Amino acid sequence: METKLKPGNACPDFKLADQDGSLRSLSEFKGRYLLVYFYPKALTPGCTAQSCAVNEARDDFSSLNCSVVGISPDDPGKQKKFEEKHGLGFPLLCDQDHSTAEAFGVWGEKSMYGKKYMGIIRSSFLVNPVGKIVESWYKVSPGDTVPQALKALEGVS
Repeated sequence: METKLKPGNACPDFKLADQDGSLRSLSEFKGRYLLVYFYPKALTPGCTAQSCAVNEARDDFSSLNCSVVGISPDDPGKQKKFEEKHGLGFPLLCDQDHSTAEAFGVWGEKSMYGKKYMGIIRSSFLVNPVGKIVESWYKVSPGDTVPQALKALEGVS
């Protein structure tokens, strides 16, 4: 992880397919806050807990003029299964070449059972209505994504 986004930095632009195959970009969220959260792999326990918590808080985010997108390296088919299995009602974006993850500084070396590999470092970002980073949380735990984002949103609204 070389680049770490900080408050005031411009949010990296993205154009990614969602779970339905539609292209989604940063510009479509202009005028609203946006929570962008990166998760390693759809349909895994931590990612499910994180995404379900975000989904349960959608009304809270909406009342604070905030949209939500989740991003992982999964393909649209797997994202669609994830959405349908858990009733997620927001875009799940497919960053299969991890270029967006790299731009956000969340693609990095990980380790499991002593084996090192490259993957998504679970992180989330709050972006303001003009595309600037309000807060960034690297190596966030699945249960902290929603409370941290809501606290930051309440502080700016």
